[in-house]
Amino acid sequence: MSSEISEFSPQQKRLTAYLEGLAGAAGHADRNAPLKNYCLGLLLSGERKSVEPMAARLAPDNVRRMHQSLHHIVADAPWSDADVLAEVRGYALTAMRGRGPVQAWIVDDSGFPKKGKHSVGVARQYCGQVGKQENCRVAVSLSVATSTASLPVAWRLYLPQIWSDDQTLRKRTGVPEEIVFQTKPAIALEQIRAAVQQELPQGPVLADAAYGTDTQFREAITELGLPYVLGVMSSVSVWKPGESPLPKRERKATGRPTKLLRRDADHRPVAVKALALSLPASDWKTIAWRRGTKQALRSRFAAVRVRPAHRDYWRSEPHAEEWLLVEWPNGEEEPSKYWLSTLPAAATLKALAHLAKQRWIIERDYEELKQELGLGHFEGRGWRGFHHHATLCIAAYGFLVAERSRFSPSTRAGQLDLRATPLPSHFQPRGAPRPGRAT
Repeated sequence: MSSEISEFSPQQKRLTAYLEGLAGAAGHADRNAPLKNYCLGLLLSGERKSVEPMAARLAPDNVRRMHQSLHHIVADAPWSDADVLAEVRGYALTAMRGRGPVQAWIVDDSGFPKKGKHSVGVARQYCGQVGKQENCRVAVSLSVATSTASLPVAWRLYLPQIWSDDQTLRKRTGVPEEIVFQTKPAIALEQIRAAVQQELPQGPVLADAAYGTDTQFREAITELGLPYVLGVMSSVSVWKPGESPLPKRERKATGRPTKLLRRDADHRPVAVKALALSLPASDWKTIAWRRGTKQALRSRFAAVRVRPAHRDYWRSEPHAEEWLLVEWPNGEEEPSKYWLSTLPAAATLKALAHLAKQRWIIERDYEELKQELGLGHFEGRGWRGFHHHATLCIAAYGFLVAERSRFSPSTRAGQLDLRATPLPSHFQPRGAPRPGRAT
């Protein structure tokens, strides 16, 4: 291998031990060197982190052989993503918790624009990276966050219904038989349940309105014993503070007794937007939740205790009270964001706002995973390769997170104590412009 770590660097010992642990989690001894090389390739500087450019950086004197080795470990070798991610969690979370306790579990999804239609999971769907419907694939993740760092601990491709139902597509891209169509909230719940079973250090669950508007998602989190601060759409209905649905009707002399709650034309729930607009000016407070590049980030918030009302006419007991948190930035014509939260009734407005805004921390994860570690650079089409590449990107990121937590907060990919041999002058990755052609 042509890339080396400085001979007596303390970072060498940490990285070597870390990679040994990852290789051990991958199982077979033949996977040891390729897996280590793949992670090193992701950590080296370089704009493109697909297999071919990494092979050229790692072994410029034998690119073809290194390419075959890296391609096999990511696209074909049957190692367990769950086992490797468990090794990453054990290492990185220990370092993260050394600087402070876990504050939240954060659910999110990330889109990867992709041309063509043959790569696993690609369909026309909403892509957060471009902010609109686009040809892309989307992955759902669960991250564990402290006040200063976060780490994805679970990752899975969302498989659209058209892919789930098409046996030809499934076979061509190696989708496992046990994978069936699931909504994104259903995938996230699976990840959360697994994290509970693995006894990861817990925190309130955070997610945006694509998840929080789903009543079953919120109820399932509560059943797991976890509090939440979840975004909801402005149309979600609640009972005004102090109100509840009407009780069941009194039993008549004849007929079957009813146990269901009621509402009528004069006693109905309201949309959270309507409730927010009706709040008095004294309820709104300006709160700063973190320091930005130039100044503190602040906005106006209000919070009231309400009961969710979604289909409670099919229930015999009303939903428990929880917090409705609303953000209404200065200068805006109406509120911009809404959350429901099961934090204790004694929680302060500041605590609610800080936790709701804690979701920002994973933006850094995705930015670095995509831009510095090549999360979206995998060029294969298969299910296994997509997940293996993501797992190894998260593994590389886990080492960076641990280094920042223990030593230098400024540690980044490409800035580690690694020396890469310059690429050969004749090397051109696939897709690059040929000499003499316009770029």
